[in-house]
Formats: sequence, C-alpha cells, structure tokens
Amino acid sequence: MIIKHESIIIKTIVRVLTPFIQIFALYVIMHGHSSPGGGFQGGVILGASYILLGLSFGMNEVKKRFSERLLMLFTSLGVFIYAGIGFLCLILGANFLDYGILPIAEPRGMGMLGVEIGVGITVMAVMLSIFHNLSAE
Repeated sequence: MIIKHESIIIKTIVRVLTPFIQIFALYVIMHGHSSPGGGFQGGVILGASYILLGLSFGMNEVKKRFSERLLMLFTSLGVFIYAGIGFLCLILGANFLDYGILPIAEPRGMGMLGVEIGVGITVMAVMLSIFHNLSAE
C-alpha cells in the first residue's frame, strides 16, 4: 500500500513540475522519429510523471485520472495503432511497417510518428497498470 506524502513542499513542487514533465514526454514522443528518444522513452517519462503524482498525493489522485479500465483501453489502443499502421502497409502491398507506401504527406515521417505515438501510449499505460497493481491493498 502506498501512503501519500504529507510534505507541503513536495506536493507543491510535484504540482508545479508535473505539467512540464508531461510536456517534455510528449516532445520526446513527437520528435522520436527524427532525434534521440521516441515512444518508449516518452512513454516511460509520461508514466513516471503520473507515478510521481501517486507517490506525493496518494493513489486515489492517479485513479481519478486513470482507472484500471481506462488503462486497459489505452494499452489496447496503443498496440492497435502500432499494428494498424503495419497492416495498412501490408494491405497497400509493402512490407510490415514500410512507411514509404503510405499515401499521406511525407509518408515516412508520419508513419514513424504514428508508431511512436502507439508505443508511447502503450508504455505509459502498462507502467501505470503495474503501479496500480503493486500499490493495491
């Protein structure tokens, strides 16, 4: 069982820093196809920001934002995005995740971005699911 922290200093710092951590996580996910980082790293940072909220404000704060059911939905959605892009490439006659065949502007970058978003969603949701399970009473 995780007990929330009672320090007003820690709660204030976490409340102020969490949005910046989450924005950085989204930056890492969105620029992962063209620079270091990507879906896995960004998903870990995003999941860690919610775990930080849970450690400082209690598990109920995280459960208000992400229920177990919503986390299962996000996990499935991320895998569906990843596999959907791959199967779309197969349907269009290319190899699995061969982004060059996609009929959108700058297909290689957009296909890779979609995969990074899918991986980021899945990693964040799995991290929070593990945290939910480990902190259960």
